[in-house]
Amino acid sequence: MSETTARFFIALLPSQAIQAEVNAIKQVFADRYHSRAALKSPPHVTLQPPFEWSLEAIADLGETLREFAAQVSPLPIALSGFGAFVPRVVYINVVKSSPLLELQAALAAHLEAALGIVDAAGKTRSFTPHMTVGFRDLTKENFKLAWAEFQRRSLERKWLAAQLTLLQHDGQRWHVHTEFPFLATL
Repeated sequence: MSETTARFFIALLPSQAIQAEVNAIKQVFADRYHSRAALKSPPHVTLQPPFEWSLEAIADLGETLREFAAQVSPLPIALSGFGAFVPRVVYINVVKSSPLLELQAALAAHLEAALGIVDAAGKTRSFTPHMTVGFRDLTKENFKLAWAEFQRRSLERKWLAAQLTLLQHDGQRWHVHTEFPFLATL
């Protein structure tokens, strides 16, 4: 990363109430399992993983996302229980609905065609929507302990996603850069 580029990713953020609840779970991971990495971003469902982008071309990125989002109808998002990517990640399950899967695929195709932004890893595996609560700095030992606690824990929440969110990394943590509203429905 240079002075002229920054790291960004694109996500759906839940309501403030759900964000507060998920942040409390992330805090449990920090306090009990010494995993603080998930606290460095707001609770979110990643649609386009982190990529480098020129700060000089940020207007192009914004316009592309604005045009894309303006054609998308708000969609319901459902959280249901917990899942894991063994041996380091614990997350809240996001229900794989057709509208969500279609949105992610359409966004990836649009970003590639319009701006050349490609998630190479995403082309080799299926999209697994999730909301991370413990990762990267979660040791294998603590993963086992945390997974034993969370694998059967119930959590059911829903919200209506009404915008795409572009997040930017400042070198320490992720911050909301811009929100792009979906098509307004009457």
